[in-house]
Amino acid sequence: MAMELGLTHFWAQGDAVSRSVAVLLFALSVGSWTIMAGKLIALWQARRCHARALNAFWGADSLPVAMAALQLEDKTGVLFRLAISGANAAEVHNQHAARGIGAGVSASEFVTRALRNQIVESQAKIEAGLTFLASVGSTAPFIGLLGTVWGIYHALVGLSGATQVVLDKVAGPVGEALIMTAAGLFVAIPAVLAYNAFTRTNRLTLARLDGFAHDLHAYLITGLRGRPGDKLIDLDSARSARKG
Repeated sequence: MAMELGLTHFWAQGDAVSRSVAVLLFALSVGSWTIMAGKLIALWQARRCHARALNAFWGADSLPVAMAALQLEDKTGVLFRLAISGANAAEVHNQHAARGIGAGVSASEFVTRALRNQIVESQAKIEAGLTFLASVGSTAPFIGLLGTVWGIYHALVGLSGATQVVLDKVAGPVGEALIMTAAGLFVAIPAVLAYNAFTRTNRLTLARLDGFAHDLHAYLITGLRGRPGDKLIDLDSARSARKG
């Protein structure tokens, strides 16, 4: 009996609905764990390099040296892209402050807008996958419940017309229903826990990013005294080095 009621037996006895539910739960589980693994690696990299990257940036003697140090230390690229965005905005305003539609915009507002836009883009990348985890956590139990209801239905169909209850006829469908329930919970619980954990860690990362943006804004506006036409940093070289 134990050998006959294994997972292979349940799969063989299942119909298209029960198999579709099982495949869907398996796909959701694989997708969830893939996202969780990727975010764990990104979180480990952020914790490992962000503090060192910021120290290297603020400890540099000039902005080009600071950019090169930040690019080298920031393995995630989040801080480096923010710094490039701010420096690029300061350079554009420094070169074209007297003409164009942005002539009436102050350097502070120009840099603030660029930093804010970059933070929004970084936030979208950092929070990528969280919607999927939340969806899996909220829907997987109900998908498992569908398999449960379908398994109980099979058990009732197997008992219809029977003069006595036979264990062989009900054990398979009932076991299938219980497996579907457990599978739905197995998929949903890690997704919910991961969603809550990553939401908290993302808030810390975004707070660090926001703090760096404020400090960078203050430096670019008050710490630099360039003349129109002066280049603050060779951005083309920095971008080329970043791609390489």
